[in-house]
Amino acid sequence: MISAIASRFTHAMEGLGSVALLAQEAMSSIVRKHWEPGLLLYHTYFIGLKSLSVVLITGAFTGMVLAAQTYFQFHKVGMDTATLAIVSISMCSELGPVLSGLMVAGRVGASMAAELGTMKVTEQIDALRALATHPVDYLVAPRLVAATIVMPMLTVCSICVGILAAYVVGVGLLGIDPAYAWHNMIHYTSVEDVVMGLIKSVIFGALVALVGCYKGLNCQQGAEGVGRATTEAVVFSSITILISNFFLTLVLTRLFTKS
Repeated sequence: MISAIASRFTHAMEGLGSVALLAQEAMSSIVRKHWEPGLLLYHTYFIGLKSLSVVLITGAFTGMVLAAQTYFQFHKVGMDTATLAIVSISMCSELGPVLSGLMVAGRVGASMAAELGTMKVTEQIDALRALATHPVDYLVAPRLVAATIVMPMLTVCSICVGILAAYVVGVGLLGIDPAYAWHNMIHYTSVEDVVMGLIKSVIFGALVALVGCYKGLNCQQGAEGVGRATTEAVVFSSITILISNFFLTLVLTRLFTKS
């Protein structure tokens, strides 16, 4: 048992090291401008616009259910008008970036892993090397830049739709006073909450792109290997988002509190 645990731990550390090396190569390619900017537009469209509907639906119903549950508890102590403030703070700092990241990981991360895994199985990546084209420059760097740019935009859309849906549910269905609800939301939601969510979304976008590309470039041969790489890309990127969100919350909260 100890040997199996040690082997899994070693394998996990090797994977983290490989992802770090891939990130280093991608950042070097971006800084040196070895990647093709023409691919950025396509990946921005694919990651951003194609994922917009999923992110909006997730944000809307998250805001609605959060408003309903918060109202049911706050109504017991006569704090109905604080419902929208709780929804706003939660969506800006936590739920908006996390849920957007998870939705993009499920849709885009799997697609990246499947596409790059298929290219590896069919030896298209070897063909790129034969044509003196570095796979990281052509395949990884544009996706990383596009995901980093698009994720904050998707997060902002999710936050706005979630707050709007919560306002409609709170005021229209639950009978909360609109003036006091809006005033409390503006009063208790700080700029730091929004900035924290945007910082998280940038990091989550980079993590989704890195994990998806890494799993695709290192998949096993055959259709089974591509399927396993796709599944692992979604699972690992989702777990990475949830784990990193905890530490980012601690670090950013302390940073903003001291400032």
